[in-house]
Parts: sequence; structure tokens; C-alpha cells
Amino acid sequence: MTPGPILSPVDNARIAAAVGAAEARANAEIVTVVSRASDSYGDVALGWSVVVAGIALLALTTAAPFYLGLVDRLLGLWDHHWTARETFGLALLVGSVKFAAMRVILLWRRLRLLLTPRAIKAARVRARALTAFRLSAQGRTQGATGVLIYLSMAERRAEIIADATIAAKVTPEVWGDAMHAMLDHFRDTRMADGLIAGVEAVGKVLAAHVPRDDKPANELPDGPIEL
Repeated sequence: MTPGPILSPVDNARIAAAVGAAEARANAEIVTVVSRASDSYGDVALGWSVVVAGIALLALTTAAPFYLGLVDRLLGLWDHHWTARETFGLALLVGSVKFAAMRVILLWRRLRLLLTPRAIKAARVRARALTAFRLSAQGRTQGATGVLIYLSMAERRAEIIADATIAAKVTPEVWGDAMHAMLDHFRDTRMADGLIAGVEAVGKVLAAHVPRDDKPANELPDGPIEL
């Protein structure tokens, strides 16, 4: 089943209006992109499954008499002598079951995200934002003055990436206020309000560094792009 749109038509119109107002004061174009998630984190789920299986095998190896005796009692075996083949077979079974069970559990995306280190999520969001920037804004304006505001909903993270002309005048740290303005809303799941706050904050920075002159208006669409 194909998921519905992230933003409502009303929200799209509000964001487009905010972008238009910000661009009216600066020689720059703002593109907003909203993504449900920046990655599936399937490799993270695989890694956790391997770790859990490894821990199970380590426990079996460290306390082999206890676990072998436990299996004997569960199966109703008496005075059973475990051969090397049976022991290795049990280890393979335990490791496989633990691995498969963890893989199934981590099909739940919320848990998968919870178990993904923050540094990995930040890197994946940044990488997806750079891809979106290259496709939607980079080099697509007269004078290389595009700015991307990217929101990844699952990770509750945002990125602001500027084209060459803007990046030469505005250091990444300057976007801090815009990031804070957005994230405060995103934490309360008010995505449209967050994007509008981000657009307004970015617009103020752009108006200060590249104020409007006779540059052709509206080189890029004002409405948000959903991924």
C-alpha cells in the first residue's frame, strides 16, 4: 500500500508562501524537502543480529555444562554423553535461532531506529540531504544561490545545505538558529510549522548576506518536495 502524502495541501501552501516571502528579500532560492526516512538501516539490523547470535554462542561456550544439562532436562535425557557433532549442532541451532529472531524483531522500524547509533543516523541523513541537494538545487540557479532545507521525519533530523555562492558567504554555524527553530517544532511533530520557522530563519540570513536586487525571481519551485 502506497503511503499518503506527508503534508496536507494547506501545509504545502503555507510553506510555499513562506518560501516566496523569504525569497522576495534575497538573491537566493530556498528548496524544502521532506523525507519519511533517510535510510532503512538494514545493515544496522544485520549487525545487531550478528551481535546477539555471537553473545548466545559465547554464553553457550562459557557455561557449556549448564546449558547442556538444561537441554538434557528439557528433552528428558538421562546420563547423556554429548558428542562433538551434537554440541556443534546445538551451537549452530542456538546461533541461527537467535540471529533469525533478532532479524524479525528489528523489522519494527521504530526499534531499529532506537538501536541505531546517533552518529550513524546523522551521517545517513546528511548523505541523503546531499543527494537531494544535488538533484533539486545545486547549480540550478543563476549565480549558484540555492539553499536546501531537508527534513528526515523518522530520525527527527534536519540539514541545511547551501550552493557555492551562499556557502562562500555564510558558514555552516550561521544556520544554527534556523536548525533550532525547526527542531523545536519537529520534536512536537509539527512538521509544517518547523519548516516554516526554518524558512523564515534562513530567509533572514540570506537577506543579510545576499539582499534582493534585480535577480530573476522564482527560479525553483516554492512548494515542498516529498521523498
